[in-house]
Formats: sequence, structure tokens, C-alpha cells
Amino acid sequence: MRLLYLVPSVNQAGGVAKVLATKTDYFIQNFEYEVHIMTQNKGYEHPFFEFNAQIVWHDIERKGYFLSAIYAYKKQLQKIISQVQPDSIIVADNGLKGYLVPFLIGKNSPVIFECHGSKYVNERPFTFPFLSRLWFRIGVSIKKLGAKTFDAFVVLNKESAQEWNTKNRIIIANPLSFKSEEPAPLDVKKVLAVSRNSYEKGLDRLLEIWSLVFQKHPDWKLDIYGTLSPEENLIPMANALGIGSSVRFYPPVLEVATLYANASVLVMTSRSEGLGLVLLEAMASGLPCVAYDCPVGPRSIITDGVNGFLVEDGNATAFAEKLALLFEDKDLRKELGANAWQSVSEYDLDAIMLQWKTLFERLQ
Repeated sequence: MRLLYLVPSVNQAGGVAKVLATKTDYFIQNFEYEVHIMTQNKGYEHPFFEFNAQIVWHDIERKGYFLSAIYAYKKQLQKIISQVQPDSIIVADNGLKGYLVPFLIGKNSPVIFECHGSKYVNERPFTFPFLSRLWFRIGVSIKKLGAKTFDAFVVLNKESAQEWNTKNRIIIANPLSFKSEEPAPLDVKKVLAVSRNSYEKGLDRLLEIWSLVFQKHPDWKLDIYGTLSPEENLIPMANALGIGSSVRFYPPVLEVATLYANASVLVMTSRSEGLGLVLLEAMASGLPCVAYDCPVGPRSIITDGVNGFLVEDGNATAFAEKLALLFEDKDLRKELGANAWQSVSEYDLDAIMLQWKTLFERLQ
């Protein structure tokens, strides 16, 4: 089986790149697949995660604006497909062009869309309300139309399946690459957030929540791991909120299992999530998680009050109250953490990868 993945880049410490590295390595090591990955604008250089050395890399140059950019993308993509002759093409690109791939190339090979986000995701707040909202509606319409043209539209959970509601949709969750041998001890007064810094991920909302928690629990610390973007620098915000001394910022790391083992709670304040790989990893380490009930991922993982807390989206006060509850009740932390550790078995790597193998073979 020869696969061609289409992705914008793999050089950031995000969940999509991590899942791609895990899955492609498994395809090569266990199924003996031949894997090709096409990136854009040298997006294959200096990948954050380690990719299998047998992967064949391709790259195209994105240039021009809208129609001219689409045309240039089409020509380069067709050339690579002609060279590779893949048995299946997998699109993991949430940009509008990703949804247009079947239109651009015809369908000499099965084309699969791998959806890692919500249909209604906003990557940034609206600057010019009317024009921005108009473009947003146009984008959603293009996505809805494009989604129907793929041979399979893979979503991560039933919530996402309901959101897209296309006949070609199929649910295959992201796999876990590890699970700790036992739950973390949860003895350290530390809260963990692992996320790239973007509007979508909502780290600004986390700092607002922490400013409420810090007043009553100044002995707890918040550690945030991720790349700080110049556009949304969180350090001045933390200082302005008076929490600079209790919030620590770190660059992303590869060995995340150690982070989870040395924390007591994981938080997620995203505005949208496809699944939330960080939630799965934290729960596989026995951490109770607190997350906003954003579209659409967290609610498919967290059972409120059983293996974590699911908070009304945007309700900072309620979020802070759930954190305080966990801070003040160690037995509750351990109970939710143990339940979390036991609840992630359905994301077993072997089981998930077998689902992908079955899909590829069915589409041939």
C-alpha cells in the first residue's frame, strides 16, 4: 500500500503533527506501507516530532492569491500525484484548499479527508465584523460542499460526525502513543496546560481563569508548555493580571509523559477542538482534566464529574470553582484521575491503526 499525505507542515509542536508521526511510523513498521508526505513552503524542514526515516518527503511552493494560488497548488499537486501514484491520498489540511482536493485532481486514487477540527472554527477573532462573518459563512459553505466529495471523511468522534453529517463520514479516533503503568500520584501543587498559542486554543482564557484561582490558592502553580506567538504574547497579560509569579511558560517538549507524571491537573480552555490529544495523554497518565465544553472534542472524552470536569464554554467563574474543588480535595483528585486512567482504553494504538488499515483496503 502506497499512501500520500497532504499537510501544510510538520515543523510545529501540534497534535496533528504528532498524530501523523505516530500513525505513519506504525504504517511502515507494522504494515510495511510506503508513505509519502507532501508539505508546503518547506514545511518538512526541522520537524518537531521524529518521523520515520523511510518516509518520502515532497514539498510545493504556495504562491499567489486565491484563484491564482489554487491554480498553482493544483498544478504542483497533480505533478506529485503523477510521480507517486498513490493507492490512497489522505488530506490533513483544514484550509479551504484541503476541501477542494477532489475537485482539483479528479479521483484516480481514493481521497480521504482527515478532519482534526470543528467545521465552525475561527482561527482568530473577527476584526471587521461584516466582511469577516461573510467570508466565514462562505468558508463553511465550501467546506460542507467539499466534504461530500471525498471517498471517506474521517472524523474523530460522534460529536464531530453529527456536526458534519455527511454520508461518507466515518469515525476513527486519534490513537494514544503511550499509557503510564499507573496513575500519577497527584501530590504536586501544579496545573498543566500543553498547547500551541493561538486564538483557537484559548490560552488567554486560561490566564483569566487563573487570576480568579490565584486569589484563594496562591501556593499552586500553572505551567504552560507551548510556543509563544508574537501576535498573542501571554507574558504581559499574565503580569497585567497580577499572576506573573504563579504562571510559568516553557517551550514545547518531546517527552510529555514526564510532564504529566509531575502534575496534578490538566486544563484545556480551547475555543474549539477536534478531539484533544492532550486530554487523552493526560488521562492516560491518570490526571483529572478540566476543560471548556467547546465544539466538539472535550465532551467526547470527559464524562463530567467522573473522569474530569466539563465546564460551560466561556464560564470562567465555574471553571475556577472546579479547579478550586480539585485543589482542596485530594481524594477527589485521585478518584477522578484513576477513572481517567481507566477510561482511555478505546484509544489503543493497535486497535485504531487496524481501523485505518481496514478503511484503506475497503476503498481499493
